[in-house]
Amino acid sequence: MRPQRHILLFVKAPRLGAVKTRLAADIGMVEAWRFYRACLAGALRRLGRDSRWRCSLAVTPDRFVRPGDRAQGGGDLGARMARALRHMPGGPVVIIGGDIPDIESADIVRAFRELERRDLVFGPASDGGFWLVGARRRRPLPRDLFRHVRWSSAHALADTLAGLGGRCSTALIRQLDDIDNGDDFRRWRATKQR
Repeated sequence: MRPQRHILLFVKAPRLGAVKTRLAADIGMVEAWRFYRACLAGALRRLGRDSRWRCSLAVTPDRFVRPGDRAQGGGDLGARMARALRHMPGGPVVIIGGDIPDIESADIVRAFRELERRDLVFGPASDGGFWLVGARRRRPLPRDLFRHVRWSSAHALADTLAGLGGRCSTALIRQLDDIDNGDDFRRWRATKQR
């Protein structure tokens, strides 16, 4: 029997003024909040009911966790993701952000397929970061998996891969855009209007 596959959506509680703050500086707080809520709802609709995996939310700040969700806990993004990868129930785990508008179930299928042969899988983002990280978890993950990563920079994926130093086999899947600022938002919206 195949181990249970897990998707963990890493999200901020969708509170007005607390999400997509860099985007809000360019397009306004309400529009950024609407965009975030629409992305999260779309991801849950496309991924949450698929019987090929179990989908759950990891929420920050922890005080907004609802029954059935998980708390992200303290630390930077790397510390929170590493903790989640280590403490999920058995089976492969894929973590994605709640603000990736173009994610499809085919992307998740591909990630889990790569995890049949590789220790880690990443979904690169066009800005140099990554929108997905997945772990097979058949052996312990490196304790320093996300140390020395320059988060929210064009170096996040490169730093993560360099930090592995060849200790884990890795694969990359489709590159997607994450929407962090007004330019990203306008480019993304223009592609949807074609």
